[in-house]
Amino acid sequence: MPEFTIETTYHLLIFRHATYSADTPEVACRLAIEDDDWSGQREDCESSGETHVTGIWEGASAAYRGQAIPVPAHFGEAVQRKAAQFELMLGLLKIIVGDAQARRPPPAGWLGKAERAIARGEAILEGARDPVEPGDAP
Repeated sequence: MPEFTIETTYHLLIFRHATYSADTPEVACRLAIEDDDWSGQREDCESSGETHVTGIWEGASAAYRGQAIPVPAHFGEAVQRKAAQFELMLGLLKIIVGDAQARRPPPAGWLGKAERAIARGEAILEGARDPVEPGDAP
């Protein structure tokens, strides 16, 4: 019977509590994200992530030796699977919006909402901030 070396992992939640003086919650969040002092960190083993497969190799004790075998998608990390699905759905939405713009007027308000959803989706994929929504404070 064949043997396989399987690498599995999970993400351990590491957190910290820190206080920041700022004019707005957004500025305080930005300060917290940019703060690289993790000397007071704590681990939360109760909230660790799911176990998922990150590598497969044929043979015993074969990790990182030879060619890795592709991991079947359903054994991957759920957040990565969601991100891939999100990217696919965003692409489909962009096609639908382009089609709607070219052929017929969309229902009232729908096109604007879809265009904002596309802009937000692209920002998420690029690791950028969300675009400003109509009615947001400047």
